[in-house]
Amino acid sequence: MTPQVLAHTHAAAFTQSRPWTVAEFADLLNNRFTHVIGKAESFALFTVIADEAELLTIATHPDYQRKGLGLCRMQDWQAKAKSLGATRAFLDVAEDNHPAIALYERCGYVPCGRRKGYYPREKTGKIDAIVMVRDPI
Repeated sequence: MTPQVLAHTHAAAFTQSRPWTVAEFADLLNNRFTHVIGKAESFALFTVIADEAELLTIATHPDYQRKGLGLCRMQDWQAKAKSLGATRAFLDVAEDNHPAIALYERCGYVPCGRRKGYYPREKTGKIDAIVMVRDPI
């Protein structure tokens, strides 16, 4: 997938926070530790370094939401990360993103930390990120 496709889907899916730009996706894809899995309608972008994986972002275009694609992408990226040697995985999620938190919990993630004021919100200011881990992946 191209940085343009990723940025388009990300912009459609992320309406409460700043979506990532084409340049940001291009930079990430140029990193040998970064991997992307999925299609234009739903993708996961993640890194694997040594035995740790981190979900950088996951997005499903609104036209395809509520069809199980998020769960599929979670399963896909975790399987790929495991095949690359990861034994545990991390991610962070905005504390007000209840559907994502439910998805991550369904996939076996548990909270392990908090980043104060990590996500900017136009109307409410900054909110915390919940750091979650799954060990083993």
